[in-house]
Amino acid sequence: MAKEKDPNSWKYWQFFWRSWAIQASWNYERQMNMGFMYGIAPVLDNIYKNSEDGQLKKEAYQRHMIYYNCTPQTSAFVLGLSASMEEQYYEDRENFNPETINAVKTSLMGPLSGIGDSFFQGTIRVLAFGLGINLARQGNILGPILAMVISFVPSFVVTYYGGKLGYTMGNKYLTKLYEEGLMDRVMYVCSIVGLMVIGSMIASMIGLETPIHFGETFVLQDVLDDILPQMLSLAATFIMYWLIKKKVSTGWLLTICIVGGVVFSVLGILN
Repeated sequence: MAKEKDPNSWKYWQFFWRSWAIQASWNYERQMNMGFMYGIAPVLDNIYKNSEDGQLKKEAYQRHMIYYNCTPQTSAFVLGLSASMEEQYYEDRENFNPETINAVKTSLMGPLSGIGDSFFQGTIRVLAFGLGINLARQGNILGPILAMVISFVPSFVVTYYGGKLGYTMGNKYLTKLYEEGLMDRVMYVCSIVGLMVIGSMIASMIGLETPIHFGETFVLQDVLDDILPQMLSLAATFIMYWLIKKKVSTGWLLTICIVGGVVFSVLGILN
């Protein structure tokens, strides 16, 4: 027996494709609000398709033009949930408060951004392109290909099924995560994994070494490696982090790296 096609599948694909463009239009006042409006517009047009619903449609458009900022991949969940709530409001306007829609959106932006940024920006992207760069440095064509595949597959799964889950299941699962205290654990685990990956990238990609030695018996780099491998790379990273915390501009950071690298190399301090 053939499986019936889900009549709402077109909505899931709208959430999927349009969430990828959610950062295409930014503004300082409301940030990603226009991208969110673009993502939910097809569903709103379908809900308020009758000519007599013009005022309600206008109100819905205005409702979703408020401030919004969230990780693009996890935004599909918010799009799906908001679309589902808009349909509920249209069916029961007397008992459904439309302000609840924006209240739910606002409450989801923080935790979903925390999880999404830690997972996609802090873990997947660093892992994918770190591995890709290492392969590319060896002349392997799989470097850029693998980087793109590793980045795309998790994003595809989370974006598509996140929109579908948000639309079909509502906020039941997030409520459960909050009640059982699992949301903080998920964010904590993502942070640990992200820091581990960044630490490994420091060791494998910076690679600072010193040629200083005294005679043939004392080689400073060997001593440092016995104490802590890649100590100089870690120290350089901490210096850059300290400068960033001191609000040093990107231009100055680049100047320090370039000039410092040239000077220390000429003086024979660093390779």
